[in-house]
Amino acid sequence: MTPPVVEIAGLVKGYLGLRPLRVQSLVVEPGEAVAILGLDAVGAEVLINLLTGAMLPDAGDVRVFGQSTASIADSAEWLGVVDRFGLVSARAVLLEPLSVVQNLAMPFSLDIEPPSPALRERAIAVAVEVGLTERTWDHPVASLDAEGKLRVRLGRAVALDPAIVVLEHPSDGLSRARVPEVARAMRAVAGTRRASALALTADAEFAAHVASRVLTLEPASGRLIPEKRHWLFGK
Repeated sequence: MTPPVVEIAGLVKGYLGLRPLRVQSLVVEPGEAVAILGLDAVGAEVLINLLTGAMLPDAGDVRVFGQSTASIADSAEWLGVVDRFGLVSARAVLLEPLSVVQNLAMPFSLDIEPPSPALRERAIAVAVEVGLTERTWDHPVASLDAEGKLRVRLGRAVALDPAIVVLEHPSDGLSRARVPEVARAMRAVAGTRRASALALTADAEFAAHVASRVLTLEPASGRLIPEKRHWLFGK
């Protein structure tokens, strides 16, 4: 039986917030799309670090792919865990003077000036998958709007077929009119790749369109309360 991609129980982690990060219980199954509302930017970053094993909880257990992050033995094993995550985050640096194709080629090779024909073909396939039109491919990433840069980050995150795509406040900077379509596109890309998706967001509309299950974090207790008002956003 395939274990959950993410399994959290009794998590407590102190950080520079008003209270520790608490999550009583969270399970993300393979291929499932889940969104969590109620985490600010710092809290989301802390949770991602806990999921990837970059930090350990003060209490409770974080399990990814059936393994407790506390049991990761060394840096080689840790890198193997991290490689199974695809992170879509403004913290993931884009090389803005370089083209979209060059940025999307980077997961495959650092020899991108210029990329070989085969490497360019792989990067273009990712660009098409994440909805970047041909007119953008050879333009600098700096010329893209917020949505374009988000799609480049998504492409880089999924290029190497992660088991889970984590979306860190992805709708920040997006036009409100574009939020539903972009959210559905991101969910579709993860689904096509047969990856789970976990969105950490303050945007209820984005959450409703990106996930099949939306949870709201109650910070004081760590309870994740199921959201039942998808109909407000056309779900």
